[in-house]
Amino acid sequence: MKEISLDKFEFSPFNKIAKDWMLVSAGTPESCSTLTASWGGVGVLWGKDVVFSFIRPQRHTLKFIDQEDYFSITFLKDGYRDALNYCGSHSGGENQKITEAGLHLAEFKEAPIFKEASLTFICKKLYRQPLEPKYLLDQSLDERWYPNKDYHNMFVGEIVRVFSND
Repeated sequence: MKEISLDKFEFSPFNKIAKDWMLVSAGTPESCSTLTASWGGVGVLWGKDVVFSFIRPQRHTLKFIDQEDYFSITFLKDGYRDALNYCGSHSGGENQKITEAGLHLAEFKEAPIFKEASLTFICKKLYRQPLEPKYLLDQSLDERWYPNKDYHNMFVGEIVRVFSND
């Protein structure tokens, strides 16, 4: 993995996030967790380059993100859809999800980095907010996405480092 400047690459967040999916990860080299996400975004907020990530309250990875100052957003190389499916359908609290998904951690300081990554953002947490149904202007969203009333927590993270494996 090579560290690159944020302004040195281009990608479509609509394809990368919604279609290719991403891993959202946090923790230490001794104990970390990851989950698969297809919701999120990138942009500029408060004069900073940021990512937006959404995590349901029952996800095991949430406690790691809450505990740590940093988290990572990882886009895997082509050919790892099974690993993404596995990380999206298994709890890290029940097993060694990262290993069982066939993924390998690289050495890291702030947040988990995977050897199978094509692109990784290391993000410093700036903001956390539980989504509240009273602010949904389109109530069909509540009916469709939250039948169990398990509203996501939104995180905003400043992109402080970018690693590429391409």
